[in-house]
Amino acid sequence: MSAADIRFQIDRIAGLCRRGIASLRTRGWKASWERVLRQFQRVPRGQRPALFLPEAGPFAPFTLPRSEAPRASIVIPVFNQFAHTLACLRAIAAHPPAAAFEVIVVDDGSSDDTEAALRQVEGLRYHRRAANGGFIAACNDGASLASGEFLVFLNNDTVPQPGWLDALIDTFDAHPGTGIVGAQLLYPDGRLQEAGGIVRRDGSAEKLGRHRAANDPAFAFVRRVDYCSGAALAIRTTVFQGLGGFDTHFSPAFYEDTDLCMKAREQGLQVLVQPDARVVHVEGATAGTDTRRGVKAYQVQNQTKFVERWRPRLARHPAHDVPLGRVTDRHHDHCVLVIDALTPRPNHDSGSLRLVNLMRLLQEEGAHVVFLPADLKHDGEHTALLQSLGVEAWHAPHAGGIPAWLREHGGRFATVVACRHYVMREMLPLLRRYAPRARVVFDTVDLHYLRERRGAELAGDPALSRAAERTRVLELDLVGRSDATLVVSAVERELLASDAPGARVEILSNLHHLPGDGPGFAQRRDVMFVGGFRHPPNVDAVHWFSAEVWPRLRERAPALRFHCIGGDVPDSIRALHGRDGIEVHGHVPDLSPWLDGARVAVAPLRYGAGVKGKVNQSMAHGQPVVATHCAVEGMHLVDGEDVLVADAPDAFAAAVLRAHEDEALWQRLAAGARRNVERHFSLDAGRDVVRRILLRQDEATPAGTGAVDGPIG
Repeated sequence: MSAADIRFQIDRIAGLCRRGIASLRTRGWKASWERVLRQFQRVPRGQRPALFLPEAGPFAPFTLPRSEAPRASIVIPVFNQFAHTLACLRAIAAHPPAAAFEVIVVDDGSSDDTEAALRQVEGLRYHRRAANGGFIAACNDGASLASGEFLVFLNNDTVPQPGWLDALIDTFDAHPGTGIVGAQLLYPDGRLQEAGGIVRRDGSAEKLGRHRAANDPAFAFVRRVDYCSGAALAIRTTVFQGLGGFDTHFSPAFYEDTDLCMKAREQGLQVLVQPDARVVHVEGATAGTDTRRGVKAYQVQNQTKFVERWRPRLARHPAHDVPLGRVTDRHHDHCVLVIDALTPRPNHDSGSLRLVNLMRLLQEEGAHVVFLPADLKHDGEHTALLQSLGVEAWHAPHAGGIPAWLREHGGRFATVVACRHYVMREMLPLLRRYAPRARVVFDTVDLHYLRERRGAELAGDPALSRAAERTRVLELDLVGRSDATLVVSAVERELLASDAPGARVEILSNLHHLPGDGPGFAQRRDVMFVGGFRHPPNVDAVHWFSAEVWPRLRERAPALRFHCIGGDVPDSIRALHGRDGIEVHGHVPDLSPWLDGARVAVAPLRYGAGVKGKVNQSMAHGQPVVATHCAVEGMHLVDGEDVLVADAPDAFAAAVLRAHEDEALWQRLAAGARRNVERHFSLDAGRDVVRRILLRQDEATPAGTGAVDGPIG
């Protein structure tokens, strides 16, 4: 360890002591003690991501990829510290982004090996300033040289991880209205250093997630924040120019990134942190940690300047007595908790697609959505999908037990939506205790007792009838004890008007994005069915269709093929594969080729309840559907105009053949189907109920919002 290393450690310890004393004065002993505990808390190694750290070694010339038409310009300001700069550039070269990019290093007057070495790096745009001007001057110089659509400012004491740049840039497309996106900064040991930050009322900036696990659900989703660190920050070049760049009022450094983010939010743009963009940052390596000397002293001076500039705005920011984990809820009008049995899998079943689109709709309406699966499991890509959408998706081990989690978080929520009667039955007592200001909404998904009753009647089974009656008693009890109940069709609402008079029941049906027009009649062929086989009505439907309808079709159209798609395939369905043109595909991760390739979809359901997502989904893609009356119940469909309906095997087979062979009929059904989805099953169709019931616009004064000290932009 060199003398400089020893001095660095001494300064760091002294700085911690001084910051501790300052924290006691401003935050009090309790909040300060919590900060101390976070500083020294351990993160299990299994919760730390595997990091790429380039091998250290003497410099040798290498090549950086460079595009002449870059989408992103990476600007790296440097002043000495060549070893850090070399590691940063080696990391980019080792795992180059997919997006077209260029790297601009702005040398702010280095006196070490920086210039001699970097002039030997092929593909690098090296710019040496005439004199040292500090971080702000170097960054602004780099921005003036950039030719990319996006500017990405990157400290030289960072090691960007594979995929970091693409994740940053893709965020702008995935979240319209975004002005600035910051990376998730990690310590070299894999702990979280920063997932964006907040600004307190006194102008002090605090890092979110410091010393926590990088995959902690509280910080592992695309999140609105007050500011993102300039250590790894992306912004559209035009926005940066429009905001005047990094303001030299804060020269040479500190608070320029916070000020830029405040300006962006003042113009209605979002400032987001993207946890999929991970960057290792050696905190304090370039500026030090001692606020009494060197460049770091400007942090204290510039806080005063920052407060003077933003005093009216800061008056609406949280004081130090507001817990750090809660303060970003105020960036949203409402905070809504959604609970379901499992994490939704929108590419597996229609109920999951409806739930994910409901969460999207809530977000469009300004709500922050928190999702809690009753099984508390992290469901891989499906949990990650929610987090990429900006949903705060919780899971074990971070959630712990549900009672403890609700005890900690329940006070955040203005509304709680619990899906399915067996989930709501467990949750309702806890919700009433720990989320006392929340409106508790029971989302039936479909009325289970109606589906079970119909299945019992079809089977003629008294035991199933008794089970359906037990489900009825449970569901009606929850309908009566909830503040509001959601059903998916007018049929179910009318049933509850009789079975649960006085209950508040609203229709929130399936929710679908309407894609562009798919391929036409001539580009399609064959027949398809889609549905998960954990759902008993789907098993019955395929057995009935393959046994009673398909042989009649094959007699008249021997070349026709039937594609059966859906997960959890039982042996009895799998045995149909290869028989008389039947192909059982099981689960497919992307339905688009089938929705755009098959000419006709079938929904041969003989019992069930609710609105059938398989029908909506095909209709949204302009794929005509032949269905039973049960399958199109409550869907506002007209036989012959936007669907063909038949129940008997002969009639069903004839309808499929007509839809498959008659181009004029096919085109009429396809157009009518898309109009029906747009009118009744689009996100816009569900917007009124979401606003009134879930966002509580039916109240003169909402019982609660996500705001701590009033919403901010």
